Amino acid sequence: MDTISRQGANFRKVVVVGAGDVGASFAYALAQDGVASEIALVDARPGLAEGQALDMAHGLPFLTPTNLHAGDPADYANADVIVITAGAKQKPDESRLNLLARNIAIIKSIMDEIIAQQSPAVIVVVSNPVDILTYVVQQHSGWPRERILGSGTVLDSARFRYLLSRHCGVDVRNMHAYILGEHGDSEIAAWSMTHVAGMPMIDYCAICRECEDWTKTREDIVEQVRRSAYHIIDYKGSTCYGIGLALVRIVGAILRDEHSVLTVSCRLDGEYGLRDVCLSVPCVVSRQGIQRIIAGKLTEGEMDGLARSAAVLRQTLDEIA
Repeated sequence: MDTISRQGANFRKVVVVGAGDVGASFAYALAQDGVASEIALVDARPGLAEGQALDMAHGLPFLTPTNLHAGDPADYANADVIVITAGAKQKPDESRLNLLARNIAIIKSIMDEIIAQQSPAVIVVVSNPVDILTYVVQQHSGWPRERILGSGTVLDSARFRYLLSRHCGVDVRNMHAYILGEHGDSEIAAWSMTHVAGMPMIDYCAICRECEDWTKTREDIVEQVRRSAYHIIDYKGSTCYGIGLALVRIVGAILRDEHSVLTVSCRLDGEYGLRDVCLSVPCVVSRQGIQRIIAGKLTEGEMDGLARSAAVLRQTLDEIA
């Protein structure tokens, strides 16, 4: 009988690779959510995973029972989800491509360990640039594309909804909006998919009339979404809480088999007229990972923007080939 069977049908194990700010914030939020039976933290830096796990474990009396501990590559063997947050930091005067090459080497090494353990897990890539590294993981592993996804623009979409909520004076839970494409400067806002409680945004604006210039307001909101991470990094050095909660949403959708629609990064194979590139579009996320990609109807301008975003990513992939 294998480990998963001994633990029971409701056993849900998550391994977090990288115990820095993002990995630790995610593990902490996941423990509070209670969806995971076991959370293992793995990190190459001696003592970091042990320290983070012990610090969190001291709070377990206040949470749903969870086996939270420092782990090692053997934990991949019976994981349901493996979340990769590990990556190198840029050295002074280091080029973007050299940093990317170092992160690719790290990601491939992690995947080699996962493959060696014959892991059945769904892989969630968080390390940046997330779209490029999601593509690298998929290519290096040879696994089906549904088992490998990136955190993509799930956080960007949340930022978009938050800003729209504040502007429109509507509960953020009733704002439905998506950021598509690269998790980066070329991302686009899918205004044609934006709704307020089921009402298309353009119709809602006609009755709201709070904006003197809605076109400029839209541009300002999207620019704020794109610049959000830069502002937070300027203020405090890194982003961790927002992405931690976004990862709980993604991993929860997998573990609970929710069939939730999330803008995760995935490899496209003809959807939206794009191929052989990973970027974010609405996907149904379930126990198997990506259940299906929703190829919705975008405006001509949005399709052009998505194609430009794909071209930016494709150029980087060509540079590292």
